[in-house]
Amino acid sequence: MSDVVQVNWPNHANAWREWRAAMGGTRMHHGWILAGKSGLGKHDFALAAARELVAEDSIPQPTGNHPDIIVLTYGPKDEKSERAASDGKPFDLARSIRVKQIRTMQKRLNTRPTMGQRRVVIVNPADDMEVGAANALLKSLEEPPQGTSFILVTHRPARLLPTIRSRCRVLRFPILKDAQLGKMLEVSGAVGGGTSSIAAIRAAEGSYGAALRFAGQDLAPVAALITSLLKKGDPSLTGRADLSRLIGPRADRERLQAVLELAQALVADLARSVDYTTQRAVLVEIHGELVTLAAQVPNYNFDTGLLTLEIGTLLMRAAPASDHAHG
Repeated sequence: MSDVVQVNWPNHANAWREWRAAMGGTRMHHGWILAGKSGLGKHDFALAAARELVAEDSIPQPTGNHPDIIVLTYGPKDEKSERAASDGKPFDLARSIRVKQIRTMQKRLNTRPTMGQRRVVIVNPADDMEVGAANALLKSLEEPPQGTSFILVTHRPARLLPTIRSRCRVLRFPILKDAQLGKMLEVSGAVGGGTSSIAAIRAAEGSYGAALRFAGQDLAPVAALITSLLKKGDPSLTGRADLSRLIGPRADRERLQAVLELAQALVADLARSVDYTTQRAVLVEIHGELVTLAAQVPNYNFDTGLLTLEIGTLLMRAAPASDHAHG
């Protein structure tokens, strides 16, 4: 698969100015953190920025994957998955970026770049490195090989080791405006116009990736039920079971993350509109607990049914009637 970027990201202008100013300086920093919520095109930026950095005028550059751009992300889950991957078959992904992957990358850094004088290592998402992987990467950041730069894509930079953060420059990526999201969705054709597009934009909270997941995961019914739980609670005692059914008894990690992302967006949207300080405080607390759950999903085994019930219980607490129900 080619790593050439196709999407036009209107929220990247400031990041490009900072990156190109650094490239034009006397000494390019070797470590970079791309920070911002999921779905803002940080990985696309990393690939395009890496291509600019490794390119040399005298050397024709490939149009497909570049041999001097190393991308580390979730690898095969176990040996069985590794065999399936090597055979070109579907395989299960690990829940983190592992130390083995960092060690393999470091061995490659002992050789010269393939085409020119520079090489770039992209780690995405860097906040999902296991502890051993983070510590191993830190050693490369402390003593980077000649001509090697590191770009760490992160949705939650606070989860990175402080020693890693201190050795990198940070580029922050702002959320997209509603009008920008609408235009991008229109160009992509992934979401139909009218109410479906409006619902996707509202649920996305400025994230193009979230808007695409909203459409691809068919989350409109889930959004309607989440909104009902937030505003009315579960007086019929069927709402949480309905939520579990809509999410699916065997929902994969991507769907669970999409649902949690959607729930966070709808809670935040409601918190901005309520008039009562007490209710807003409850919504802020619920939002924080949803963020915690979302951070745990990639790294821990959950019973999907219990997790969806937990999500539903959290959402119910926002309903005004919940104050009376719990005394």
